[in-house]
Amino acid sequence: MEIRPSRYDHPDAVTLDALVQQEYARRYGDDGDITPLTPEMFTPPHGAYLIAYDGARPLATGGWRRQEDTAEGYEVGDAEIKRMFVLPEARGRGLARRILAALEADARAAGRSRMVLETGTKQPEALELYASSGYALAEKKFGLYRTYEDSRCMAKSLVERD
Repeated sequence: MEIRPSRYDHPDAVTLDALVQQEYARRYGDDGDITPLTPEMFTPPHGAYLIAYDGARPLATGGWRRQEDTAEGYEVGDAEIKRMFVLPEARGRGLARRILAALEADARAAGRSRMVLETGTKQPEALELYASSGYALAEKKFGLYRTYEDSRCMAKSLVERD
């Protein structure tokens, strides 16, 4: 298994993004995540996008992007996780956890102080992954889905506390 940086508009990223959108639609009964995203949001130093490969086959993705829009509930220094996804047949092998750790390390190296994400109640395995990785429900909800009842906003500090 190899995790490689990629552009968000790379063909493998586009394919996996379409699959995660189908997953969101299946679970939530809508058109998927309508958060506007562009490749530039995931370009260093503003973010990063990763794809996990088994040989030439893409199996999982995840990215982070710089977020500081306090009007949407973010804090200065935030890095927001987007598009975490593992193909169903590749789940249970630790890929999401490896991508998450790589994203955290990259965001920390880019000077970000807090990693944040939004997921939903219909994604219990995501909630478990993040909780077991040190994420807690955020005191203040953020992002496009912050007013939705089934939205769960989570955060983890990327800086050492004394």
